[in-house]
Amino acid sequence: MAFDTVISNGRWFDGSGGPSAIRNIGIRDGRVDAISPRPLDTEGCRNVIDAQGKWVIPGIIDIHTHYDAEVLAAPALSESLRHGVTTIVMGSCSLSTVHVDAGEAADLFGRVEAIPHEHVVRIVGEHKTWNNAHEYIDALESLALGPNVTAFIGHSDMRTAVMGLDRATRKDVRPTGAEQARMEEMLSEALDAGFLGMSSQQLLFDKIDGETCRSRTLPSTYAKRGELRRLKALLRRTGRALQSGPDISHPQNIVSQAFQSLGVRRPRLKTSLLAAADMKSSRGAVWLTVALSAMVNRLGGDFRFQHLPVPFEVYADGIDLVVFEEFGAGAAALHLKDELERNELLRDEEYRRRFRKDYDNRFGPRAWHRDFFDAEIVSCPDESVVGKSFGQVGVERGGLHPVDAFLDLVLEHGTKIRWRTTISNHRPHMLRRLARDNGLQMGFSDAGAHLRNMAFYNCGLRLLRHARDAEKAGQPFMSIERAVHRLTGELADWYGLDAGHLRVGDWADLAIIDPQRLDDSLDAYHEADVAAYGGLSRMVNRNDQTVNAVFVSGRQVFRDGQPTELLGRERTGGFLRADGRPRNAPRPVSKPISA
Repeated sequence: MAFDTVISNGRWFDGSGGPSAIRNIGIRDGRVDAISPRPLDTEGCRNVIDAQGKWVIPGIIDIHTHYDAEVLAAPALSESLRHGVTTIVMGSCSLSTVHVDAGEAADLFGRVEAIPHEHVVRIVGEHKTWNNAHEYIDALESLALGPNVTAFIGHSDMRTAVMGLDRATRKDVRPTGAEQARMEEMLSEALDAGFLGMSSQQLLFDKIDGETCRSRTLPSTYAKRGELRRLKALLRRTGRALQSGPDISHPQNIVSQAFQSLGVRRPRLKTSLLAAADMKSSRGAVWLTVALSAMVNRLGGDFRFQHLPVPFEVYADGIDLVVFEEFGAGAAALHLKDELERNELLRDEEYRRRFRKDYDNRFGPRAWHRDFFDAEIVSCPDESVVGKSFGQVGVERGGLHPVDAFLDLVLEHGTKIRWRTTISNHRPHMLRRLARDNGLQMGFSDAGAHLRNMAFYNCGLRLLRHARDAEKAGQPFMSIERAVHRLTGELADWYGLDAGHLRVGDWADLAIIDPQRLDDSLDAYHEADVAAYGGLSRMVNRNDQTVNAVFVSGRQVFRDGQPTELLGRERTGGFLRADGRPRNAPRPVSKPISA
């Protein structure tokens, strides 16, 4: 039989971290059928790719996304695929759509993940046909999935479905015995279906959207220790993972979650915690996270911090940015949906006094550095302020406090004033140090969320560029093989996924990358409309010359930065189960694939 595809003369990486080599790769029936230093027989093969000078790597795994609504309306998930991401993890931060109804899903996702509330209601309402985890997987696999997907089941999802959103977000209400049992049943069903585990959340500035429970924190944050202990026991017994966001306002919560990974007289708890970052607001804190993960794992735990291996640069339209949720005055403004009410608040001098006090307070853990001198205005109807910081504008306007300069401009221009700042991971030498740390997982892209605020769809490519550039400069901090392993095989093996490797017999999920185009195009700013969200313009990445081809289950879904005719029309990906059950992939075709 002829190969379906032959990739010739590329530098092949198998995802294990072992040596790369120039090889010829033959793909047949969705899998890697041959890897040879000698040319392969291409007779009858109508898809032959010359990869000389290119890298052929396993498809990248993105371990932290919020595509849970978007995947239903636009299952191609092309914004990730185009950058070589072939496996996507959903259900992060205690949020999933397995059990909640459309309105509850919108309330949970709308504000904390900055996904338009009305579109979540519409999409989940139109597509939801499932009542449990098994049916959810069947529903996903009935769609024209582009990449492979897998998921955590969200604790807030289960808690809301069992208790109702109002009761689930009250401090004085605990689940009844029957409600606790039902949550445990839901989790058991999800684990049996092949979910990665459960995601929970303790971070207190993640707020609910909608009307009924607006501005309360996510349901998972209200759970007491006993409730969580019984759910975690199921994860321990099955060897599945807990993904959790700790309460950064109480550092002891981070320590407690880390040490819960230890298996003292019980199975250890595989834990992935959010997140390790070189914060501008607290430059020494990253060393504590690194030391903590090293200590716990040395004592026998299985504990990781998730880490975004690129500078964490965010954009905002006016005051619409999640970091304002972390202090009282900012959260008070975001609580108000009506523009007139919000503007009235922003004009109030007492409110401004509170905002200035919160801004000037440098004590206590926080994500945002709270420095309006480190916040560049990138667009505004008043072009005289573009390129300046809010702090500079305040100085030029007679020495205004930076907070007053910011609020004045927001009042004047609303969401038409757009600005940016880098919150963390701003020091290249620290990024190199963190990229090597075995207690950190490369990921945390938040793809599919914060649509106007950030775009890290190509963060894996940017890590490869960092490693390549350091190697070229004679100052290597990590081999290219190790960098590929960190983005692929290491993650697949930890989560128990049939992905991340490129050996004979493995599924042919792969990307062909031009290392010469790992260049400044990876950093350029772009926007593109999201048809699934009514044409909303979101931040994206565009480096179409960098990734020459992307395959999922042996089928080519991108060619030279453009989707092939398969994408969005036929299912190429599937739901990857954590217990290693065979992938339910569609049968590949043995015929030409045209763009």
